[in-house]
Amino acid sequence: MLSQGSVTAAYIAASVLFILSLSGLSKQESAKNGVFYGVIGMAIAIIATVLGPGVTNYLLLVPLIAVAGVVGWYVANKVEMTQMPELVAILHSFVGLAAVFVGFNSHIDGIGKYVGAERTIHNVEIFLGVFIGAVTFTGSVVAFGKLSGKMSGNALTLPGRHMMNLAAIAVSVILGIIFCMGNPEPHWPLIVMTVIALFFGAHLVLAIGGADMPVVVSMLNSYSGWAAAAVGFMLGNYLLIVTGALVGSSGAILSYIMCKAMNRSFVSVILGGWGGETSGPQQEVEGEMVPTNVDTVVQQLDDSDSIVFVPGYGLAVAQAQGAVSELTKKLRAKGKEVRFAIHPVAGRLPGHMNVLLAEAKVPYDYVLEMEEINDDFPQTDFVMILGANDIVNPAAQDDPNSPIAGMPVLEVWKAKNVVISKRGQGRGYSGVENPLFFKDNSRMLYGDAKDSLDAILKQMD
Repeated sequence: MLSQGSVTAAYIAASVLFILSLSGLSKQESAKNGVFYGVIGMAIAIIATVLGPGVTNYLLLVPLIAVAGVVGWYVANKVEMTQMPELVAILHSFVGLAAVFVGFNSHIDGIGKYVGAERTIHNVEIFLGVFIGAVTFTGSVVAFGKLSGKMSGNALTLPGRHMMNLAAIAVSVILGIIFCMGNPEPHWPLIVMTVIALFFGAHLVLAIGGADMPVVVSMLNSYSGWAAAAVGFMLGNYLLIVTGALVGSSGAILSYIMCKAMNRSFVSVILGGWGGETSGPQQEVEGEMVPTNVDTVVQQLDDSDSIVFVPGYGLAVAQAQGAVSELTKKLRAKGKEVRFAIHPVAGRLPGHMNVLLAEAKVPYDYVLEMEEINDDFPQTDFVMILGANDIVNPAAQDDPNSPIAGMPVLEVWKAKNVVISKRGQGRGYSGVENPLFFKDNSRMLYGDAKDSLDAILKQMD
């Protein structure tokens, strides 16, 4: 059994490690160290909590931790990179649900224990913790459904949805006042608010379209952090407060950065304000998609000195990162300049493409962000797009009525030749038409990205 002083010291050490973890994760080169710091910090936090004062029911606690650890290990080994976005979303839902349970338990256990200002503060902590947790839970479940394909990625725009959201918030505030001012604290306002918050969280994410799902994942990450911080206040656990604040603030900052990269209003996106509405008809796309074949692509690669690959979610689905890495090595060995262009919201998870390429051991200095490479496309001989759609869509610049109007995109159409590796002629996850596919310098290489790249590699041997 550890003393309270020892537990506090352990919590401080864990907090420092979590800060180092976030710092390490900010760069690809230090990401492994960042993960290591986070693992060590979490291990210290769990051990200190289990061995801390007040913990007595080890017969229940130890088996639960063991089962959770085995499940976590199994899922981490089983889940493919293509499933990471939905895995992250469902893990956020667990945090939200835990906040709801802890809030109700703290409410029931704390009745009659607090008086005066202390009682009011405790009730506010409970109410906010349950509200944020409930919103996070259902919002994350809906995000999981959309990302996994179990639900439509289209925005659900119910009539009067903004008024419904405002009404849900207003009623929750009134219920919060009743709950905090009641003596003793009534159960029903907390229960009614929880039901409203569950609906509110689901409705918020349902109203957000597929193109904005990377922001949703980041936003839910922020919500889960604030839910954890609220639980920390309820329990008087400083580590939860610090950790929750770190996760909440970093998630909010990342969401803002991503919204800026998409030319979206942060408030509008998180409130479901952008659901595909436009002020007029979208521009008609003229021309036709012209197919190409592996032989032609191989010849184009041989004739090109400057080559850029643009990965998207299709690359992850096809598990083609290894093939494109091998192709990069062969092209580099021939003296060609080969680079990768990464859009901030490529894939369905922040940093999704960076992780895939790092997994395939693509050197970090080959991978450039949008603002680093966009000016180079006019001097690029050949661009190959691997399963990307919205991030290379010229309609963002040319069509003010497009659902993605104003979104900064990779200006690949300025290159000499563009080949799009795509399974078919569909519009992709967000359902937005892409005029790039119809341009004179663009050709469509239909089929699975990995199969196409493997065929290209075979001919280059």
